[in-house]
Amino acid sequence: MKMRVVIGVSLFTLFAFCLLLLAQEKSETQKRSGQIATTTATDTEKKNIEEYIKLLRENVGQEKDELLGAVLQLNADQAAKFWPIYDEYNAEMSKLNDLKQANINAYAREYQQLTDEKADQLIMENLGYQKQRTELLAKYYERVKQELGAVTAARFVQVENQLLLLIDIQRASTLPIVG
Repeated sequence: MKMRVVIGVSLFTLFAFCLLLLAQEKSETQKRSGQIATTTATDTEKKNIEEYIKLLRENVGQEKDELLGAVLQLNADQAAKFWPIYDEYNAEMSKLNDLKQANINAYAREYQQLTDEKADQLIMENLGYQKQRTELLAKYYERVKQELGAVTAARFVQVENQLLLLIDIQRASTLPIVG
């Protein structure tokens, strides 16, 4: 079971990294060929990127529960306590992630005509989302710690942080690259 989870996470990580490399390679190819990078991709490219992100989110969601279960190694009593807490956390985090994604989309959409004021607004909002995400994780760390102890809560935070980093890489791959 652990080996399957490790392989799954490794494959997912590799896939996310490949998406990031492809986005960067595309930008470099455009630069080398003398094309001017535009702020928005074609409609087809936008739809493809949105579908990739949706697919990756679904895969993360599917793998997340399995990965957490494997890492946390919860017995039936512990699982009965953990999963309802996690479901609440995940619902709150999903709402926050949607707001963050909308912010990223706005930044990408307005990239070429970005004013100082708009750039400042978008970045300050993004920093606010990061802060809220950290606060949310801390809140649920305390809840899990209270119910299951610090070791289990720490494992939860460790895995969740790694998954959030993967999601951030996915999002970053959609941003225009400065150059």
